[in-house]
Amino acid sequence: MYNKGLFNDWVPKPMQLLLIVLMLMVVMPLGGVYTGNISFMTGGTGALSEYFLFANYATTIGMGAAMPLVLRMKMRFKVRHKITALFILLGLFSFVNATTLQPMVIVITSLFIGFFKMMVAIELFLPIMMMMGNRGVFYGVFYTFVLTLSQVSNYYAVEVSILYNWQQFFIIASLVCLGMALLCWIFMHNQYFALKVPLYYIDWLSIILFVSTFMFSAYVFSFGKQQDWWNSSKIMNASIAAFVSFALLSVRQLTLKRPYLSFKIFKKNNVIHGLVMLLFLGMFLGTTSIQNTFAVGVLGYDQLTNAKLNVLMVPGLVLAGIVAVFWFKKEIPLKMYIFSGFSAMMGYAIIMYFSMVLEFSFDRWYLPMFLKGYGMGSLFISIWFYTLDKLELDDLLAAIGLVLVWRTFLAVGIFSALYSWFQYHFQVVGIGDLAVYVDGMTITPQTLAPNMKLVQFNAIIIAGKKIFGYIILAGFGVLGYILTHHFGRERFQYVRFVRMLGGKSVIARRRLHERKKLLEEIKDAAGPAI
Repeated sequence: MYNKGLFNDWVPKPMQLLLIVLMLMVVMPLGGVYTGNISFMTGGTGALSEYFLFANYATTIGMGAAMPLVLRMKMRFKVRHKITALFILLGLFSFVNATTLQPMVIVITSLFIGFFKMMVAIELFLPIMMMMGNRGVFYGVFYTFVLTLSQVSNYYAVEVSILYNWQQFFIIASLVCLGMALLCWIFMHNQYFALKVPLYYIDWLSIILFVSTFMFSAYVFSFGKQQDWWNSSKIMNASIAAFVSFALLSVRQLTLKRPYLSFKIFKKNNVIHGLVMLLFLGMFLGTTSIQNTFAVGVLGYDQLTNAKLNVLMVPGLVLAGIVAVFWFKKEIPLKMYIFSGFSAMMGYAIIMYFSMVLEFSFDRWYLPMFLKGYGMGSLFISIWFYTLDKLELDDLLAAIGLVLVWRTFLAVGIFSALYSWFQYHFQVVGIGDLAVYVDGMTITPQTLAPNMKLVQFNAIIIAGKKIFGYIILAGFGVLGYILTHHFGRERFQYVRFVRMLGGKSVIARRRLHERKKLLEEIKDAAGPAI
């Protein structure tokens, strides 16, 4: 009657593993938009690029909104019916994105793609995580797999868009999702995972408030620069709406018997410090916007060449995964592994600060991108492991959506928006400083155009260098924070006397153990899924 696996018994074990990996390769890079394609989508639809950045954020928000529901959905539906239906829906939404020219339609479909994508990803991660056993090793392998797959798929999305058009990649994704749905219907079993549970305990109003909170926030981050921030009534209204939605969401969780979210884990020391370190990580990852401005705006790279820069991170990501597997197998304390990740990010920032010149050649990208890849991979693995370590599983499952959105959307979105504003401000100041050299004696009417272009390029470089300079100064503080933090190590050891308590039946303990094991697996799988 119940089957905790995914496939029919007649499917060989190696083939089961192959099917899981194949489905992961399809579902993990799937999104409402692909960052390398944004310029093509802007040209093809005639819409502002901010809409597609908004849609990219919406995918992450949808994934976070789905996380508190994954256990109930897993126990409510049969595996074959659920995964097949989800792949069909993902295919249909991808097809909608390929055929529509309305940017807000793409934003809405991106939200649903993220929601359904998380449901599928959790199902696929659980069997592999059970095979590996060690949670740290699991993180090391799968973060490397997911982050590498993301960079490679983004490159091919750009290549397909250049060879054909930006809609073609969405159509390919749609067809592949429908093919995966057919494979699921053929090979997956038609049984429940465990005892069937009802869906009427789900508080849909809380889900709406959760989505509205972060969608309004995403609007602010996406359109802030274009709308001139607080001088825009739309930005002010969206900010107020995000605050009110979060306040209502928080109050509602305190009044529900079965809350959609839980805020208890945010009292834990490791969670607070983990969120702070994720914010520091967002400070470094937000530099992607500065890097793109320099590569495309100053060096004149096309979109495909710019996408190759992200592929250069793959060796660093692989090394971070290898080191993580070794680190967790040896059970070495996390401090120095996290320190190495932030040090690599600092190395990337320092190299970019000194290397941003007009004569920058492509082969000079290898070292900084390698360091950035290692830093991103190691910090995604280690900080997520530390943040979710030794937590009450019931509370964690109800709060993990907030942690996911904080890590992937808020931490990066805040700094990306800040850098965008400072880039513009410092660029204007730079042009003013360089204008002292622009007069009739040095620039003639015949040389005006090329010299004005040179002044603009230098102003962009000045702005980028200033931002990287401030990041480096903040980075030294981050390294000091990492060196002084205890990372859960107790300063004093006390002798503890443990008293065995009886009175619980064997069956009750076994059920409690199985439930905790399932929740632990879902918690571990949530990290790489997003």
